[in-house]
Amino acid sequence: MSITTDILRARAAGSFWLRLAAVALPLLMIAPAFWNGYPLLQWDTGGYLARWYEGYLVPSRSTVFGLYLHSGESFGFWINLAAQSLAALWLLQLTLRVLGLMQTFRFVAISLLLILSTALPWLASMLLTDIFAGLSVLSLFLLIVGASRISGLERLFLFGFTAFAAATHSATLGVLLGLCAIGWLARPLLGPRLPLAGLAQASLTLVVGGLMLVSVNHALSGNWAWTPGGYGVAFGRMMQDGIVARFLGDHCPRENFKLCPYRNELPATADEFLWGKSMFNTLGRFEGMNDEMSYIVVHSLADYPAWQAGAALRALGQQMLHVATGEGTNGWIPHAYGIIERYIPAQIAPMRAARQQHWGVDFEYVNWLHVPVALLSMLALLGLLAHALANRRLDDLTLLGATVTLALLGNAFICGVISGPHDRYGARMVWLATFVVLMALSRHFGDDEPADDTSAAA
Repeated sequence: MSITTDILRARAAGSFWLRLAAVALPLLMIAPAFWNGYPLLQWDTGGYLARWYEGYLVPSRSTVFGLYLHSGESFGFWINLAAQSLAALWLLQLTLRVLGLMQTFRFVAISLLLILSTALPWLASMLLTDIFAGLSVLSLFLLIVGASRISGLERLFLFGFTAFAAATHSATLGVLLGLCAIGWLARPLLGPRLPLAGLAQASLTLVVGGLMLVSVNHALSGNWAWTPGGYGVAFGRMMQDGIVARFLGDHCPRENFKLCPYRNELPATADEFLWGKSMFNTLGRFEGMNDEMSYIVVHSLADYPAWQAGAALRALGQQMLHVATGEGTNGWIPHAYGIIERYIPAQIAPMRAARQQHWGVDFEYVNWLHVPVALLSMLALLGLLAHALANRRLDDLTLLGATVTLALLGNAFICGVISGPHDRYGARMVWLATFVVLMALSRHFGDDEPADDTSAAA
């Protein structure tokens, strides 16, 4: 009798803590926004918000994400943050469950540690695509590896979420595309560890995401087109590395480029050229310069292959180390303020009252913790993979660790090589390494057996 009573009491206590976590964790996941008094804005936020109102395409600003933000305007964008918070927690617990590690205490502990020590809550509190970059890696992994262990409704939600995430940013789509391609290449070696149905579903999400983006672009602008801007950002990175100045110096004596008169006055960074007050504005910005920039990008690859390869490797390495939280999220974001003031006047008062608009958001102290945690997590992730390789073991956690490692490398290559290294690009993805390491530690000190333990030799 007492045994039964003890069991019931234990279940009641577990149920209480689960209910408490269900209420507290979603709020803690967007605690930075509550502290700020308004959803956090970033330099690029205004460009996404304006897509619904301006009705034309601009470089690197997804209309799908713009439409998503527009849907939350009447609620002060808090509904967007609620969706981001719940999506993050859902994917965290679903990953733990698929890997056979789901326990209430473990889920709460790992979630709290991620909230305290990584950029995750800041990403969830921000009106920006970056939260979906990391979460989509988890959703893609679960679609491929864990589809047989979840319900049909969960698979449907994963499919829709991954397709949407792919449509929010070309870099996110590129990372997911690379992961799918590697999955197909690795399937002959890994066999049932990468189910054919899972790979097919995951690949189809990218097709649906692409169709979603093109369709929304057409609905808002009248053009069946992809989001523009690829050559422009690549041009900026090459200019920052000195390649553009060299190309103009070699070609301007015999070719008449618009930039020739300015070849000795090019800004030091891509950000200054593309987003500051530079000759780029004088020459018509993307509309006036796209053809010339694309020509220089393509031909400089052929003219200076060794230089380009060296610059790409440096950018890749630098991007892996750029992991600080909060880049572009400060008080100086006039374009985002201007878009809200012009098109969403009901949001002017709460926006202006927020800490961020009074320069009250400072990430210096936050990054005293976030940067070391991020760098140590990546090192620990490599150690985890090396240990698994040495023991010829390929369980699901190792497979997730390999997926996250490839995602980090792919993200660093796409963003660092094309756009140039930025902390924002690293911070939006590196929390995944911390998540994997925390799962590995909790399993090591717990009593769990590796889920679907399979030797690499087999």
